[in-house]
Amino acid sequence: MHKSIESLLRDAEQSGRPIPQVVLETESRETGVPAEQIRARIAHTLGVMRRAIDEGLEGKVRSASGMTGGRAKRLWDNGPRMLGERVTITLARAIATLEVNAAMGLIVAAPTAGAAGVLPAILISVDEFADGLGEEKLIDAMLVAGGVGGVIAQRASLAGAEGGCQAETGTAAAMGAAAVTWLHGGTPDQISTAIALCLQGMLGLICDPIGGLVEIPCIYRNASAAMQAISASEMALAGLDFPVNADEVIDVMGEVGRRMPSAYRETAMGGLAATPSARRLVQIRPTSRPSGASS
Repeated sequence: MHKSIESLLRDAEQSGRPIPQVVLETESRETGVPAEQIRARIAHTLGVMRRAIDEGLEGKVRSASGMTGGRAKRLWDNGPRMLGERVTITLARAIATLEVNAAMGLIVAAPTAGAAGVLPAILISVDEFADGLGEEKLIDAMLVAGGVGGVIAQRASLAGAEGGCQAETGTAAAMGAAAVTWLHGGTPDQISTAIALCLQGMLGLICDPIGGLVEIPCIYRNASAAMQAISASEMALAGLDFPVNADEVIDVMGEVGRRMPSAYRETAMGGLAATPSARRLVQIRPTSRPSGASS
């Protein structure tokens, strides 16, 4: 596995191989799993992502706590008011996936359950906006995203308990930004810039789940992270640069996470989780699981 974004992108550039091929061959070599089997697994993963989005958008899932459920459908049905249909659709898809997760439904940790809505919302939406990129192209985009996530896992962290929400939704957003930039023909430098631009805007984001549950504010942060990823990709593709390279931004994220007080790292002891409103909500939430929730 590549230990830096720089080495991943330069490996592809110098060998003349596409980035997805570099990631795929590295994964196959290190795991012993044939490349065709890895691609088949990714295709299955994309199917799970699509089904989770569809289930969430039906609006029938409810979490055991009663805090989440139905919001994605409400947003979807309400339609766009300011930023256009594409933005609303992407936001709704991110929320839908997290609502399914909160209801114990089947999702894909990308890279974690708490950030599971970001990458599906981005990829499924971009595929739709392009009138269908094709399954093979989406599998390649997933490989790009996975390569980026692998680097971040080594240089920083993917866990909210270690690095706050920046480590979860921040990583998911960076993975999405890289994938979208690649899908739109971005150069290696533009992909690196998209990652840096994305992560720099999410540095310091704390993990403060109300009641210790992956629900609020998680569902909304997934939606915000999806927008952060797309914005970063747009800027990178337009030729905007960033003076700090992607690997250094990732390293900063790791440093910030290590310095972050434990109250802001998934313990529900600080931030939004410690507010009077949150504490009241936790006290009145139902103790039994609603019959409509997924298993």
